[in-house]
Amino acid sequence: MKRNPCTNRRFNTSKHQGMDKKSSENEVPTFNAENLQSNMKVVYYSRTFMSIIGGVIAGILGFTGLMGFVIYLLVMAITSVCLTARAGFSIHSYFDTWNRVLLDGFLGGLLSFVLFWTFAYDIVHIF
Repeated sequence: MKRNPCTNRRFNTSKHQGMDKKSSENEVPTFNAENLQSNMKVVYYSRTFMSIIGGVIAGILGFTGLMGFVIYLLVMAITSVCLTARAGFSIHSYFDTWNRVLLDGFLGGLLSFVLFWTFAYDIVHIF
């Protein structure tokens, strides 16, 4: 994550770059594409990391069947809340829509979760 030199936050600011303070309310806000892309990388990396950690925890605790997928949904919900809190609950300052934080990367982390869930379960409970 690139740091904004003006603040101590870890997200890139993709606030309305190049707009005047006196601009009219009808103008569409523009975003810095590099900052937006960097922020999305942070979301994907966070979701992947939390999926791996959640899978290992679910495997060690011995969850099987649907209970394991409930753990995945819980881990993804906590990740979404943490990312939103990290952005200071002002999502539109860093992303163009709420869906970027809440849903992007949701299914991509599922494969990592299942892989590490079964791996940890096999190591702890089978071998």
